Amino acid sequence: MRPGERLRGIRNRLGITTRAVEDLSQKIAEAEGNQEFYISNPWLTQLENKQSTPSIYKLYSLSVIYRTKFSDLLLLFGVDLERISKHEMLIPLQKTHPVALEVYDRDRAVAFPVRFDPGFKAEQTALLSRLVEIWGEIPISLIQHLDIRRGKYGYIGLKDYMMYPLLRPGSFVQIDDQQKMVRKVPWRTEYDRPIYFVEFRDGYACSWCELQRNRLSLVPHPLSPCSSRQYEYPTEAEIVGRVTAVAMRIVDYPNHSPEETPRLPRRP
Repeated sequence: MRPGERLRGIRNRLGITTRAVEDLSQKIAEAEGNQEFYISNPWLTQLENKQSTPSIYKLYSLSVIYRTKFSDLLLLFGVDLERISKHEMLIPLQKTHPVALEVYDRDRAVAFPVRFDPGFKAEQTALLSRLVEIWGEIPISLIQHLDIRRGKYGYIGLKDYMMYPLLRPGSFVQIDDQQKMVRKVPWRTEYDRPIYFVEFRDGYACSWCELQRNRLSLVPHPLSPCSSRQYEYPTEAEIVGRVTAVAMRIVDYPNHSPEETPRLPRRP
């Protein structure tokens, strides 16, 4: 069915006439002080009977009047807000920046493991598909304790080699914004050394940090082609938080030119 036909079906089930939609939309337009929210009777009839796409304002009014989620009406016209994250992965940006993993429809179900194989051993590496005995459809609202919406996440730009090869460009990192103090604690390996997500005037960086009074130094990985950078703290740079987890590709992006990958010195 065409989107217009499905909208007509919703309206008919609610017992609302096109004249009533016109009157109700006028109230919304007056409340918002914007006539773009207004839906005339002829316009609605044309939308229902022909292939047409409403503006975001008119679609909003229909969402209110029909008591239907705005995201569901967008789906009728082929726009799925839950695909935003997927499309962002297809067009990675060059500079390091924070990201927001939004959940637009809390009622939508997602595939989730509801029973693991009894032989599952957390200490052993294995395929997830073979560890799960039963997959089920679970509403997103039931896993909100993961705090994806309010958690802080960052993306390491494709030209950011500060922590390469420990953290590769194109990686996603989880940030604990409660840990903003640069800690002077002993670490045994480079994996134990705290990594911080830093914001400065013209961008972001992800690196080891050292703080001497009001001088913040961004320290690159020893194998990185980058140099250390220094900023006045906190006027020129601010600690967003400590990196606590990472999701990282171990191969370059398909459209990433090999010439862009820096040549590193060989270890003796």
